[in-house]
Amino acid sequence: MAKNSKVCWAGFDLGGTKMRVAIFDQKFHLLTSAEAKTKGFRGVRNGVRRMAELLDEAWGAAKAKTPQARLAGVGLACPGPVNIRTGVVRELPNVGWRNVPLARMLASAARVPVVAINDVDAGTYGEYRFGAGQDGQCVVGIFPGTGVGGGCVVRGELLVGAEWSALEIGHLPVQPRGPLCGCGQRGCLEAVASRMTIAQASAAAAYRGQAPHLLAEAGTDMQTIRSRAIARAIAAGDIAIERIVRDAAGWTGVGVAAMVNLLAPDIVVLGGGLVEALPKLYLDEVEATARKRVMRTYQDTFRLVVAKLGDNASITGAAAWAARMAAVPARRKK
Repeated sequence: MAKNSKVCWAGFDLGGTKMRVAIFDQKFHLLTSAEAKTKGFRGVRNGVRRMAELLDEAWGAAKAKTPQARLAGVGLACPGPVNIRTGVVRELPNVGWRNVPLARMLASAARVPVVAINDVDAGTYGEYRFGAGQDGQCVVGIFPGTGVGGGCVVRGELLVGAEWSALEIGHLPVQPRGPLCGCGQRGCLEAVASRMTIAQASAAAAYRGQAPHLLAEAGTDMQTIRSRAIARAIAAGDIAIERIVRDAAGWTGVGVAAMVNLLAPDIVVLGGGLVEALPKLYLDEVEATARKRVMRTYQDTFRLVVAKLGDNASITGAAAWAARMAAVPARRKK
């Protein structure tokens, strides 16, 4: 392949219900994308085969636009702890896979280099490179969703452990005798601040007749109570729902304060569907709590901002991280 041939990178976002792949050119302009149901219940081998087929579909569409290009690598964003050295995913929540060498398996099936990364790390890196965290020296990302994910980029490098991805902020203990968390512990941040917790409390409020607008739109099944429905209910005057969300956002502010005290970031990025649906409410509530709870030394040292990339944060960040890791050996040889 000639040295002046065009290089493309793929970002692959593997979620519990949906998987998405996007192909970017070397300047990380989006060329094409594709998505499909994850169907993790069918097993790992079937899942990896379907992932490779989806990647092939997206790459075929990209090649039609840039026939001289080659796919140089894939960044695979996965929920849960990821071994940064081996590409093994310890656990995939809502997929049912455990201790899977996913990077190696997808690389073998797709015949292209694959780098695995935690999905919130990928989202934080995406915001650092292309979104709300640009120009930051130490950027912390906090993404309330089904759980509460966290990531950190320090001077261009992801903050990780000796082998495993780090910053599982959702499992920061904030209430010693608080509600039971999905991890088995009590009082974790995500047990009081996640969208799932908000949906559960909102469903109960609707059932009790305290949220008529939400009841009319989404009923009392927490599975149907999504971020936009919650936002519309608040806009329509469901005070009970607003209180539930403000309480959760306040707990997120406690998590932000903890991260500021630990890492002294200059930028904290808030993302996820709830934040996108209610940016002012979240920013105001989180900011008020965080400024009050953080050490005085750090009160004026950080900016709290809303993420800009939306659903594309993880997929873009994963592709950019694949390119970043591909360049590491070359730099080390110099």
